[in-house]
Amino acid sequence: MQFDDEQVDASELDDQRGGGGGLGRGVAFGTGGAGIIGVVIYLLVTVLGGGSGSSTSGPALSQPGGGTSGDVAQRCNTSGAINTYDDCFVLKAFNEINEVWAAQFSRAGQTYTKPRLVYFSQAVRTGCGTASSQVGPFYCPPDRRVYIDLGFLAQLQQDYGAQGRYAQAYIVAHEVGHHLQTLTGTEARVRQAQQADPSRENALSVQLELQADCYAGVWSTLANTGGNVTIGEAELDQALGAAQAVGDDRIQARAGDVNPETWTHGSAEQRRSSFLTGYRGATMASCGTVPHA
Repeated sequence: MQFDDEQVDASELDDQRGGGGGLGRGVAFGTGGAGIIGVVIYLLVTVLGGGSGSSTSGPALSQPGGGTSGDVAQRCNTSGAINTYDDCFVLKAFNEINEVWAAQFSRAGQTYTKPRLVYFSQAVRTGCGTASSQVGPFYCPPDRRVYIDLGFLAQLQQDYGAQGRYAQAYIVAHEVGHHLQTLTGTEARVRQAQQADPSRENALSVQLELQADCYAGVWSTLANTGGNVTIGEAELDQALGAAQAVGDDRIQARAGDVNPETWTHGSAEQRRSSFLTGYRGATMASCGTVPHA
């Protein structure tokens, strides 16, 4: 995939790798009553053992760790850095995702408030509680931040088949999709509905996740037609492969027990279909409303 330029903006980045944000291995993940909405929470808590202290270290990354956002910006704004370093690529994708949504909101006469992107290693304190890298990439509504441990993201791609650069872009776009749900009030409505009827908690969570997948598909088309990113069949296949890889049925099958009643993110086919719905519809309206009956 190709971006329209190689300029990277780190003004919305908090780089906590190797800094005070990390809390060490084995830190328990707690929602703090706010609820963390991640792309692979079920996968990581159920299959890899949650905050049990099991090792989460992935393969060595292709970028240095830590430093200030200014350090990251300086390195990422050198020729070829976006395609060389994972942190530069993810940050650039984050930039383009926000640029597209800001333009869409503006056309609708609305103001888009950007989320922040947080890089961390091992564990991090958030507005939703304390999270270890075992929860995977996630968005926290109270502090409006997307949290990513790049080391674990690399492990996710290698171990669960979410291959390719555009798979990374899909994951970031999905998490920013949750930010859209916060801005539009959808996340608050879902939380209220879950509290009012706990028996629907999982089903409502699935609706929320599938809509975020749909928003990721919408972004893909808007970014392509707007010239932000060049997306071809190869990139589409990578996004669809990533969506399927994190389907609850695929994840549970690895553990040997597939139980739809416990799903929180949707099946592989549901996630693939939701992304395609957004990709083809190319509007937020094409992703429907949540919650629905």
